[in-house]
Amino acid sequence: MASVSQWIEGARPRTLPAAFAPVAAGVGLSIHHAGFLGATTAVRGLLALGLALALQVGVNYANDYSDGIRGTDEDRVGPFRLTGSGAAPASTVKRAAFLSFGIGGLFGLVLVALAGAWWMLLVGVACVLAAWFYTGGKRPYGYLGFGEVMVFIFFGLVAVMGTSYLITGRTSWEDVLVAAAIGLLACAVMLTNNLRDIPTDEVAGKRTLAVRLGDARTRRLFAATLLVPFLLVIPYTIVNIGVVITLIAVVLTVHPLRLVVAEHATGRSLIPVLGAAGKLEAAVGLLLLIGPILTLVLSLR
Repeated sequence: MASVSQWIEGARPRTLPAAFAPVAAGVGLSIHHAGFLGATTAVRGLLALGLALALQVGVNYANDYSDGIRGTDEDRVGPFRLTGSGAAPASTVKRAAFLSFGIGGLFGLVLVALAGAWWMLLVGVACVLAAWFYTGGKRPYGYLGFGEVMVFIFFGLVAVMGTSYLITGRTSWEDVLVAAAIGLLACAVMLTNNLRDIPTDEVAGKRTLAVRLGDARTRRLFAATLLVPFLLVIPYTIVNIGVVITLIAVVLTVHPLRLVVAEHATGRSLIPVLGAAGKLEAAVGLLLLIGPILTLVLSLR
């Protein structure tokens, strides 16, 4: 029987910034568009955060379950897995995944009801299906090299623009740029995992994007997913000067870039990169929230 600490580790807390960052950025965009709307901004922002966190935990448990029953995790060098290690029965991990999806669904239902945007329920269903079929089903898209594409869409475009839209009922070109920036940073987190697992994934027949590109090109792509987001944010700073503080987070790219590009870290040496990439994404998301708040405060003086 898995312990509480093992269940927490199996939820892969290092990946949770991929849930926090897009919501923070989306709330920041809503403040940019409409100012702070009091309880509307706070309550809907918290509901969006609960939804995103629940989906992230759900996809992590679903990935643990699906990879475990396929034997992909039998020779694992990455973080602890519940199913692959035998710490928890596969059926229990599967139930944990669907429980997480269910909790996320409740948050989403309340959020959509408050916003009156019932069509967004279809987006929510798509999010859950994307989370499950990443490694679940007969032909999981994560095994075909589309994992990063779907992360960019759902933990970038959908999460950021959806949060902003459900608070204000509008979207804009700023939303697209910010969503793309956050999506690329989320891809960096996934690329770290897949770069580390290239040797074992090749043996297991898991054709991730990293396996398809090979080690060298994956490292170059990783560098791009860390740096291009800052270029995307620059046009936003022109219309909201407070957002310029986001650019200070570029200093957080130095450590992961050194390990991945300069030192060519492999195996367990890439685990710290996962944490660094997650912290970078969280920092950018937080700064994209603080920036519009600063602009709003200065405008009221």
